[in-house]
Parts: sequence; C-alpha cells; structure tokens
Amino acid sequence: MTTTTPTTGRLPGDPTREELVERMIRVDHAGEYGAIRIYEGQLAVLGRSPAGPVIREMAAKEREHLETFSRLVVERRVRPSALQPIWHVAGFALGAATALLGAKAAMACTEAVEEVIDEHYDSQVRMLGDDEAELRAICEQYREEEVEHGATAVEHGAREAIAYRPLTAVVKAGSRAAIWLAERF
Repeated sequence: MTTTTPTTGRLPGDPTREELVERMIRVDHAGEYGAIRIYEGQLAVLGRSPAGPVIREMAAKEREHLETFSRLVVERRVRPSALQPIWHVAGFALGAATALLGAKAAMACTEAVEEVIDEHYDSQVRMLGDDEAELRAICEQYREEEVEHGATAVEHGAREAIAYRPLTAVVKAGSRAAIWLAERF
C-alpha cells in the first residue's frame, strides 16, 4: 500500500516543491553547458566546413540559455551540478566524435539531443505552476528554440547519417542518463 502525504500528494522521501525547482534549474544549467561543449567539439572538427556556420549559430543560442540559467543558479542559490567536469569532457567528446563521422552524424547527434531536451523541457513546463511563471516561460521559450535546432539538424541531413538509428539511440540514452544524474548530483 502506498501512502501519500494528505496536503501535498507527495510520497515519503519525495523531493519538496522547492527541491524539484532547484533540480530543474541545476539540470537545465548543466544541460545548456553540455550543449555548448557538444557544439564546441563539433566545431573543433567541422568549424571550417559548410556546417560550421550552422553549428556556430546553434551554439550562440545555447550560450544565451546558459547565461539565463547561470543567473538563476546565483539568484536562487542553487548548487550547480557536481558533475560539471564530466559534462565538460563528455560534451566535447560527444561533439567531436560525431563530427568525425561527418557533418550529417553531427547533425544526427544534435537532433537526438534536442528530441530528448524537448521532452525534458515539456515535462518541466507541465510541472511548473503560476508560482513559477517566470521559470515556466523560460522553459517554454527554450523548448521552442531547442525544437528549432532539431529541425535545423534534420534540414542539414541528420537522418542521412551513417548508422543513424543506432547513433541517435545511443545519444538519446546518454542524454536521458545525463539529465537524471544532473538533477541529483
């Protein structure tokens, strides 16, 4: 038998509302940092290729997102992810590795990451109420921009990448794992 707390609907051990919001800010901050590192890895390989300007444009948008979450981390006194050094290395490695497979594989990586982020931001938007209208609006806006990045990646050949299905499956699984870890650590 599962017992919930009568006033909150929370199960014993569930995070409080405040803890959930802190997790959201922590994971979004880490995710935007990781996205920048993925693009930096891609640019290290493809920066002078025709894909370079497209990747640079998406990276610039991610930098804007990171600035917002960096501000929220400070304003709300949220502990950043303790795994930041891992996101630093793993993000760059993922970007560079997929770029070494070619521009279409780099775009497949972007499409896969953005699909997971779309789901992630959508989940956050649904959980946030009017008491967090500013954060909800940020997540809605950034979700739309991430969806645009996914569409841009498709327009630039993501689905024509070598080993598209296994590549995107691995990237999605890794992205979901990174989200779970960044929320908690």
